[in-house]
Amino acid sequence: MQRTLIIAAIAIAVLGLGAFVYFFFFTGSPGVAVAPTGTTSLPLAGQTASNTSGNTSGATVPNISSPGTPVVVTNRLIQISVGPVVPGVAVVDLKPVNASSSPTTMVNYIERQSGNIFSYRTDTHTLTRISNKTLPGIQTAEWLPDASTAFVRYLSGNDFSTINTYALFATSSSGFFLPQNLSNIAVSSASILTLASGVNGSIASLAHTDGTHSSTIFTTPLTSIRVSFAGKNQYLVFTKPSSTLLGYAFLVNSSGHFTRIAGPQNGLIALPSPSGKWVLVSYSQAATVQMELVNTSTGVATALPVSTLADKCVWAADDSSVYCGVPTSLPNASYPDDWYQGAVQFSDRIWNIHVSDRYAQLVLDFSQANKGDLDAVGLAIDPSKSTLVFMNKNDDSLWSYSL
Repeated sequence: MQRTLIIAAIAIAVLGLGAFVYFFFFTGSPGVAVAPTGTTSLPLAGQTASNTSGNTSGATVPNISSPGTPVVVTNRLIQISVGPVVPGVAVVDLKPVNASSSPTTMVNYIERQSGNIFSYRTDTHTLTRISNKTLPGIQTAEWLPDASTAFVRYLSGNDFSTINTYALFATSSSGFFLPQNLSNIAVSSASILTLASGVNGSIASLAHTDGTHSSTIFTTPLTSIRVSFAGKNQYLVFTKPSSTLLGYAFLVNSSGHFTRIAGPQNGLIALPSPSGKWVLVSYSQAATVQMELVNTSTGVATALPVSTLADKCVWAADDSSVYCGVPTSLPNASYPDDWYQGAVQFSDRIWNIHVSDRYAQLVLDFSQANKGDLDAVGLAIDPSKSTLVFMNKNDDSLWSYSL
């Protein structure tokens, strides 16, 4: 009996360690995907490209169902995928065939169950599988702006304690690994920004998009942080948000100098505009959420007419506006913790916040168009601002809306 209790305690401890590693490194990413029992087709660091282009281990591959045909809900609202997708999509403007052709947009995404890459065209409403590599268990994806490569992240090891980051080429069987156990990653058209954190602090590095020529750009004693690009020669760093902890946001220049632009505020989340001129900031206050816009040149913060979590927003490429999923009401909860953990769900409308005039315009009332609730996450928009793409956190389905 005592031996049984000891074995059970060890099993619980191993599972607890795996859960801790996931939430420590992937906080803020909606949903959790676990590879099906017996499937080991995710590439492991040290494998060559030739044995990462599918399931070559002989392990059991799950029966993957088709994602189905995109559903035209209205002439502007399309459900691209009924089944769950990996958080992180690429939305790209395609060049028209000729001057008389209508502009169109391509949406690349990864199906969660299989890891296959699919491409959707907004002009024809067609869905094409462009990669058949079976890679279940992917947690998040960060795409290059041209949709050629997705940097996917997943847990591996017997106790799921190792974080792998793998460059998955959209139309090729090859790829490459970034260093293991990265706590954060961001990509641009020319560079990969990575963050390695440990007990002694964090190290941010910059590399080419092929993973070469990596160099350290700054170090900090802060450990639990998130990092992103904020223009060409500066970066945004903010402490991982929690309702019980005071958070800060900093701009970091190319010399590694930190300048505080927001905080201290509980549950602080920051989202920089593409040029770095603006930072959208949300924070929790008395069981509710506040949102403001910070001018990084002057440091002036302006309250906005709607409130949501900055993780539910996306900037337009020209800095002119920011699109957000805004809850119709906020349940009494601890934000953003309860939302990250799925303890509360939202019923959102999509709003467009115009930066110059500081006013909000209703874009989509999802409940009226689809007769269902939307908890919008993973918003993405094409450079020409013609198509908005988002996931519904309630079921991880993928949608597009013609603006």
